[in-house]
Amino acid sequence: MSNMKSLYLLVPLAPLLGAIAAGLFGKALGRAWSHRVTILSVAISFFASLAIFQDVLAGHNFNGIVYQWMTSGNTSFEVGFLIDRLTVVMMLVVTFVSLMVHIYTIGYMADDPGYQRFFSYISLFTFSMLMLVMANNFMQLFFGWEAVGLVSYLLIGFWYTRDTAIYANLKAFLVNRVGDFGFLLGIGLVLMVFGSLDYATVFANAHSHAKDIAPIPCVSWNMMSAICILLFIGAMGKSAQFPLHVWLPDSMEGPTPISALIHAATMVTAGIFMVARMSPLFELSDTALSFVMVVGAITALFMGFLGIVQNDIKRVIAYSTLSQLGYMTVALGASAYSVAIFHLMTHAFFKALLFLGAGSVIIAMHHDQDIRNMGGLRKYMPITWITSLIGSLALIGTPFFSGFYSKDSIIEAVGLSHLPGSGFAYFAVVAGVFVTAFYSFRMYFLVFHGEERFGKGHHDHQGDHADEEVSADHHHGLAHGQKPHETPWVVWLPLVLLAIPSVVIGFITIEPLLFGNFFQEAIHIGAEHEGMKELASEFHGATAMALHALTSLPLWLALAGVISSWFFYMKRPDIPAAIKRTFSGIYTLLDQKYYFDRFNDWFFAGGARGTSRFLWNFGDVKLIDGLMVNGSARLVGLFSGVLRRIQTGYIYHYAFSMIIGVFVLLSIRNWFE
Repeated sequence: MSNMKSLYLLVPLAPLLGAIAAGLFGKALGRAWSHRVTILSVAISFFASLAIFQDVLAGHNFNGIVYQWMTSGNTSFEVGFLIDRLTVVMMLVVTFVSLMVHIYTIGYMADDPGYQRFFSYISLFTFSMLMLVMANNFMQLFFGWEAVGLVSYLLIGFWYTRDTAIYANLKAFLVNRVGDFGFLLGIGLVLMVFGSLDYATVFANAHSHAKDIAPIPCVSWNMMSAICILLFIGAMGKSAQFPLHVWLPDSMEGPTPISALIHAATMVTAGIFMVARMSPLFELSDTALSFVMVVGAITALFMGFLGIVQNDIKRVIAYSTLSQLGYMTVALGASAYSVAIFHLMTHAFFKALLFLGAGSVIIAMHHDQDIRNMGGLRKYMPITWITSLIGSLALIGTPFFSGFYSKDSIIEAVGLSHLPGSGFAYFAVVAGVFVTAFYSFRMYFLVFHGEERFGKGHHDHQGDHADEEVSADHHHGLAHGQKPHETPWVVWLPLVLLAIPSVVIGFITIEPLLFGNFFQEAIHIGAEHEGMKELASEFHGATAMALHALTSLPLWLALAGVISSWFFYMKRPDIPAAIKRTFSGIYTLLDQKYYFDRFNDWFFAGGARGTSRFLWNFGDVKLIDGLMVNGSARLVGLFSGVLRRIQTGYIYHYAFSMIIGVFVLLSIRNWFE
């Protein structure tokens, strides 16, 4: 066991050492050795995770303290690890995707002056994420939670000379602070109720507090509902759920490798993992589960609509990520925690593949990200084309691809739920299938098929954003007569390695992960929530599930979405322009992202500025400077002016004043007697 403890420590510490080496000694190491050290450290972490996975499969779980940081009263704050099947799945996903991103970064960031700094940041992020998923207590969970937020801030604003990048990382930081405030309140309630931050202690005593009333003024809320909703507010920020979703699309201002690492595979799934880990608490509150389900349903459907009108290749994928996170959240609300983790895993592979594929296209297009300036790239970039097609097919839920098994399982699980809001959630996830297929293949067709539009300037062939001012930071483009070409092997190799699990991982793992009691010890489902049992009774193997889907509504909706996008953007590009003109109000609503950004800028940012101006004008200028500082000076000056008139220098004036003073004192004495 001592050897295994060393292995547990090696998993997070190896990326940390790589980050320190590249960050502090990057100039001395040089570019080549900086990426070698960090890639080696993440590779060590990945292979150590594989060894731990084998050990856990053999039945050797671990829950123990590594280091006691501080004791305050009766409460201990510790660094500890909980190694079970839920943990090792997350460890493998985080380390594998991180390894692919590290390799890919060699090609993508080859000419960037911040090369060593970038490798340091992504290794530090890997360490932070591993500390989060390996935690056995709320204190360490919160440390990892905030650390990934901090490194995300650094990575989104990596190109800190761009105003858009600075705006984006501040936006991400501030929106996440809103969610984290609720998260911290939830952890505070846990400590108040249970007197401990240790998972095992809290989960073991959860039932005894299931009927408690939360100490919240003016309301009578169930304690478990309050704790779970507050914890989920943290997940809403980190996993970009409505209405705290606004930061994620703007975070595409960072380099593409971090879009794959942070905003597809790891950081944004931290909230999903956290809720699954807290299943013993959430199962005690149907109110919290309904809240989770409805929020996820809104995100899944309405964020998908926004992907339809995007023209930046990375933003299309970003809104796809928002929608898929909504699917995972809906599964959590339906008590299908294992299905949510299953979709988290499959989504990590095909969404990282799509982001890295988009980065490969961006390199070939000389950093032009506008899909209206692309087209016909299939013959120039065959590897990027086929891997992007695989990622798109997995995303829309094509039978036998990994995304099909997880996405279809979510739809079935929600259909079996009887919680309030499950009807709306089922409609949202089914309708979202068509929307996902439509915007995914709209991007695919415009990038890889049809007319070659690169090197010709901007064309509004589909009628979207005709008057948009294209940012020079993002859209450089090919010169006239230039042709794109396939990217170097360090860029396309990770695409191939991610494409393999995007195809096969769902088929291979669905039976053990969902119906083989794989998560039995890590995830708790209440007896009254029977959805997963019913799902298991209907499952007759991965092949049978795929064949049965051939007659199901979701598959036909996905096919309709693909055909519609092909017809609109390949055969009749005039139709989208006509739709835009006819439904200009709806188009403007989508183009303005439901006006959430404008509302936030006006109400929250503008309100904060207005409050600051009021406090400055009234509090500082009038109250402090005007009344207290200058007012006291004027009062002293007035009093001094009076005293100056009394101090005449004549003795008879002073004698008269003394006589008046004695008279007043005697009068007061006689009055009181």
